[in-house]
Amino acid sequence: MRAANILPRLLRSPRTAHLVLSDGTIFAGWAAGARTVVEGEVVFNTSMTGYQEMLTDPSYAGQILTLTTSHVGEIGTNALDAESNRVWARALIVQELDTRASSWRSETALEEFLVERDVAVGWGFDTRAIVQHVRQAGAVPGLLITDGSKPEELLERAQSARGTDGKDLAREVACREAYDWTEGPWLSPSIVRPENDQPKVRVAVVDYGVKRSILRRLVVEGFDVRVLPPDSSPGDVLDNSFDGVVLSNGPGDPAAVTGAREFIDALLGKLPILGICLGHQLLGLTLGGRTVKLPFGHHGGNHPVRELSTNNVLVTSQNHNYSVEEASLPREVDVTHINLTDHTVEGLTLPRLGIEALQFHPEAAPGPNDALGAFARFAERCRGGLQ
Repeated sequence: MRAANILPRLLRSPRTAHLVLSDGTIFAGWAAGARTVVEGEVVFNTSMTGYQEMLTDPSYAGQILTLTTSHVGEIGTNALDAESNRVWARALIVQELDTRASSWRSETALEEFLVERDVAVGWGFDTRAIVQHVRQAGAVPGLLITDGSKPEELLERAQSARGTDGKDLAREVACREAYDWTEGPWLSPSIVRPENDQPKVRVAVVDYGVKRSILRRLVVEGFDVRVLPPDSSPGDVLDNSFDGVVLSNGPGDPAAVTGAREFIDALLGKLPILGICLGHQLLGLTLGGRTVKLPFGHHGGNHPVRELSTNNVLVTSQNHNYSVEEASLPREVDVTHINLTDHTVEGLTLPRLGIEALQFHPEAAPGPNDALGAFARFAERCRGGLQ
């Protein structure tokens, strides 16, 4: 760690922090941000960049986010890179929290950004040790203590901490009222935004915790985007001249999302459907499959996925704790993508119903753009309609 960044903060506010896991393991570091005790499921993300996108991604609701990259905060934060209108991660743990931003796009330093939003931060932690423990023990829940409380006194509370199992967190993060989205992705002022000369198509995005980057990619592909809350009725989609439906990403246990399967079932065979992350899992459940919790989830921007139809390998962005169990899927459902690390299902399709679902994030943010073609394929299905 660089003394130039660490010493001023320690001299100004020498606050200790502790991460206490439900299995009794304790990690120590320093505190910034809110003075509090935060409960959540501890997960780690291996991406080198994109901390603002992660923090504001609603899929991190209920989780304490640990970043494996060494230095966090160097590019600051800005309004355009936010994936929602707030920070959803319960807390942030890093090895080093940089106090100065060096990007020309930065509007606010990361520490100031988190302080303004009353988010607890643990820094100076041995994040390598945390990751090794989570890989062995699983995505364990626990407490991040930044208010000076003694960790030994909160062991009992940590032992009763709950993870995301059985929680319908989508209802907590999704919109309450429908709205239109018209913004495309950010581009450098030196780049002329290409025009899409394809005819416009209308898409309903069911918000289970949608990232703005998904909405931006849909705009690029020529969609008129309408975002609907998760308690919408099938009639809200079928009676409003939509050409397709996107089931968005989101947090929590897919099996616990109230009413989702009944809603999706009423749309099957009526419109083309694209499911992303949680939306992929909800489609899997609706089609008769089961979901299982992964030992420590997939969180990062370098996950290799094989596209079975071409044998190509995509490097993908991922953020999920659950997976559709392949053996549980009906025979008519085709698996399209497989994770090369643990061979879990990363994509499925049912062509006669116009369905494609992807477990990874084709919009990336953060991550590679290998899978952006999914949005173009969806646009083609929407323009062609169900045959």
